[in-house]
Amino acid sequence: MTLTVVIVDDEPLARERVRTMLTGEDDVRVVAEAADGHEAVEAVLEHRPDLVFLDVQMPGLDGFGVLASLEEDERPTVVFVTAHDEYALRAFDVHAVDYLLKPFDAERFGRALARG
Repeated sequence: MTLTVVIVDDEPLARERVRTMLTGEDDVRVVAEAADGHEAVEAVLEHRPDLVFLDVQMPGLDGFGVLASLEEDERPTVVFVTAHDEYALRAFDVHAVDYLLKPFDAERFGRALARG
């Protein structure tokens, strides 16, 4: 079964890094990317991904706002990807399966993907 993924980050290079790391993975397909929280909500509702790599701090609507905007049955599995460690406890309160601190290496990314 193919794991469908949405990548959400306001930094284009951060989205590219996640996309590049996913390229070599079998049975993983990136179905959408979003540069802000509002685009993220639209992408999740349209594509119903299995997993979202979600930045915390973004203009307009942050990562937590994205999850709050979705009904519980609309929420995919989430791995937060951020440069800020202060949101880790809150991330797990909203049932994130992992919390990646930027910059991360391929091994750490692989562990996060396996949890998704």
